[in-house]
Amino acid sequence: MRFGNLSALHWLWVIVGVGIFFVWAYKHRRKLLMRFAHQQVLGQISLSFSLKKYRLKAILLVTAIFFLLIALLQPQWGFHWREVKRKGVDILIAVDVSKSMLAQDIKPNRLERSKLAIKDLVKKLKGDRIGLISFAGTSFLQCPLTLDYPGFLFILEDLGVDTIPRGGTSISSALREAIGGYEGGEKKHKVLVLITDGEDHEGNPLKLVEEAEKEGINIFCIGIGTQEGELISIVNDKGKKSFLKDKNGNVVKTRLNQEILQKIALKTGGSYLKATPLNFGLNLIYDKKISKMEKKEFTGKMAKFYEERFGVFLFLALCLLILEFFITTYQDESLHKK
Repeated sequence: MRFGNLSALHWLWVIVGVGIFFVWAYKHRRKLLMRFAHQQVLGQISLSFSLKKYRLKAILLVTAIFFLLIALLQPQWGFHWREVKRKGVDILIAVDVSKSMLAQDIKPNRLERSKLAIKDLVKKLKGDRIGLISFAGTSFLQCPLTLDYPGFLFILEDLGVDTIPRGGTSISSALREAIGGYEGGEKKHKVLVLITDGEDHEGNPLKLVEEAEKEGINIFCIGIGTQEGELISIVNDKGKKSFLKDKNGNVVKTRLNQEILQKIALKTGGSYLKATPLNFGLNLIYDKKISKMEKKEFTGKMAKFYEERFGVFLFLALCLLILEFFITTYQDESLHKK
């Protein structure tokens, strides 16, 4: 036997409370009778009162409450197998992990804020598959498309600027990785969410966008940063903060390139949003766009469903309550006359 609602265990105190009440009620009744009734009258009342029946009523009531508690715990035994099918879209999220994502124009920094937004998105998913791509100078499929949301979040947690050893930012590499990250077949139900500041240091992403369009991939872009630029704060091995510098010793300033991201999104029928401290934009894209897309049915899996048996205990409790109702605490006086 297993229980589907163990949180109801805190109601055990009710059974103890009812038992204590019956003991207290009996003693209180005796005390009142001794205080106000004449000794001879008290004897006659005692003869008509059946302590055995009183105890029986108490036992029946406490047992009925116990069975009600068991029913509330949702007892289950026996099971059957059933195929569970899910409908959704395939969502790949490509996250820029270059050092420019350490900029703190969005707190705590661009990368950590992106991870928080992705976690919030996962809470909304009920049938969509999700996967993760990290990219900097090159890219890597960190998590293939999956319905295992806890597993995805575990991988997401380890994402950092050291995930990709090659520096720089290559949106082209991320697009190439994404195109190969979907299963073949239908050229729809495919979504790529690109989270980056848009600085592409190598390649021509617009050429790969044409290929993504042919594969039926809708690309949604979220731009992080400002066009004015932001310094990149880093912490050295000794815990001292400083700003990232290039090979010539000049302080590096990272700027948002909205133009390239807007072109990528427009080309594939997606959309572009600029992340702000108050609204990152990922949930908005899902609610307004992705969730309304045509969904496909994923291969069903066999799941075990346990049989609910709370009805048995409800029936037993009802029988005991009916029986308790018809039992009186007074015994037949004719028995004493004999």
